[in-house]
Amino acid sequence: VQLQAFGGGLVQTGGSLRLSCTASGRTVSRYAFSRYAMGWFRQAPGKEREFVGTISRSGDSTPYSDSVKGRFTISRDNAKNTVYLQMNSLKPEDTAVYYCAAKSTILTHTPIHIDEFNYWGQGTQVTVSS
Repeated sequence: VQLQAFGGGLVQTGGSLRLSCTASGRTVSRYAFSRYAMGWFRQAPGKEREFVGTISRSGDSTPYSDSVKGRFTISRDNAKNTVYLQMNSLKPEDTAVYYCAAKSTILTHTPIHIDEFNYWGQGTQVTVSS
């Protein structure tokens, strides 16, 4: 599975961005993508990669980190093999490289730990100016 994240950029404090992550590869099809829970993580300079949020296979479970809860929303379009991260009310501390990740899992499990994810995208830079 290959993941490609895009949509990052420079935004002012209080602004919004929407990141997208598209899955591709010979093992991914319209039906196979729905077998993957999808996560978003971020890594700021000098810090470890941290959990942002996850969306379950069906889309009905979306746990978030406390730092983004109420501001960020994850959604998915299984027909397009794509997951989205809508980021509102951005703060300078949201500045980081954002990564999407995929985990092939059972329907009832929503992974949140970095070690659970099998596949990673290349990351997209988000910079929030003060």
